Amino acid sequence: MFRPHVSVKAIERLGHIKMKPDFTIWKKLAGLQRLTGKVRWKSNTRPAPVLTAAPVRALVDEQIGIRGHFLPPRCPVTVYARMHCDEGDLWESFAHYNTDESGTFSLTRDPSVGGSYLGCEPMGLFWSMQPAPGGREGLRLRKKNVESPYLVHVSLLEGHVSASEGQRSELAAVTAERWYIAPGVKRVEINQNGLIGTLFIPPGPGPFPAMLDLWGMGGGLQEYRSSLLASRGYASFCLAYFGHKDLPGPPNRMNVGDSYFKAAFLLLQDHPQVVSDRVGIIGLSFGGYLTLRIATKTGVKPSCLVCINGPVGSMVSLLNPDGRTDEFDSSQKFWNFDDEGYVIFKDVSLPGNIPPDRFAKVEKLDCPLMYIVGEDDLSSASIENADLIEERLRLAGKSHLFTRLSYPGAGHLIEPPYSPSARASMWSVKPKKLITMWGGHPAPHAAAQEDAWKKMLDYLEKNLRS
Repeated sequence: MFRPHVSVKAIERLGHIKMKPDFTIWKKLAGLQRLTGKVRWKSNTRPAPVLTAAPVRALVDEQIGIRGHFLPPRCPVTVYARMHCDEGDLWESFAHYNTDESGTFSLTRDPSVGGSYLGCEPMGLFWSMQPAPGGREGLRLRKKNVESPYLVHVSLLEGHVSASEGQRSELAAVTAERWYIAPGVKRVEINQNGLIGTLFIPPGPGPFPAMLDLWGMGGGLQEYRSSLLASRGYASFCLAYFGHKDLPGPPNRMNVGDSYFKAAFLLLQDHPQVVSDRVGIIGLSFGGYLTLRIATKTGVKPSCLVCINGPVGSMVSLLNPDGRTDEFDSSQKFWNFDDEGYVIFKDVSLPGNIPPDRFAKVEKLDCPLMYIVGEDDLSSASIENADLIEERLRLAGKSHLFTRLSYPGAGHLIEPPYSPSARASMWSVKPKKLITMWGGHPAPHAAAQEDAWKKMLDYLEKNLRS
């Protein structure tokens, strides 16, 4: 059976991927010398500098170790990473290191003394990536095609230099592949009986525990969390419910209701490769509210819930009891703007601003709930909503069902680990350009993503497998 912590070394066995040799033997290194920068870095007795990444191919939630070898002792170097997202935009990061007395350095062992991050951060080169200067405004990194990896080119440069100087001659380089899908995971597009989404099934005969995956008001269909959950042994159905071309219009409101989400849950529950009584729901932002609503109103019985920075009540008015909404911008009276004109949605979801009849009846919950809070969330009043949920469950005698993970310095978009964070990004272009504030600071947000993902997988293991 495919277990949740399976290694992706099996990727190497894919027929279309060719592994590079493992350069571990001194004589091989000496025979593979190439142009490596200034003359003083060359030596008659030392092989050319080498940069290694291990493993060179991995899932995005796995750490890789980057090391430099055969350098002068106690010298300054820069590690520079760059990649292109699926839309073609360039993302980059850099960090300054100093070699030890043997002429080596390791991102796992040594601290960065400057650049995109500071301190000993084994994966800092990945989570600190930002759009390159001169690129499009308001970018946020989101994987569009989960069946292809991010190719991260990592260069070793002489001295402590900035990313803008990254065109200097490379002393050495390596390319790391970052995957959102493990070998053998099946991707199945769903467009039946009005349901729109993508189902991911782990390798093997099954049946598997499963998750219904809901995103927020950004709309569309985001697959990368579901593909990663399937890579960890959970069948996962990411569901579109707003802002998708195959859903009924108009585009600025939610035109599906409770029956739609119930049908999605039942489709997953009835799948022959799913354990019918081991199905959970995960939701981010408005998807968090829907997660609570589905579990307390639709008659389905999930085994567990995960809410990430979501409100306990609807941010917008409901047009009918089934849950269809008014236009999403109907709550503009609670919008705030910073000095740059970026919108802050946080007050929209303050419990005091939501009519009581629009709250999910969380006191009716009969399954465990993990609520993940970014304490610097500027898009949702996550702390206040977590407090309200916890209090209502306490009054109902159900405190044992509630688990809160709370992270200072983390923002709204707590995603899979080592993902670059966006404190702000483009929300809409038409009818007018609008950039929204998500909150979060790079280092604490990255730490939150890593810790929350690990604890969430442990939580799913306990509630969906045990």
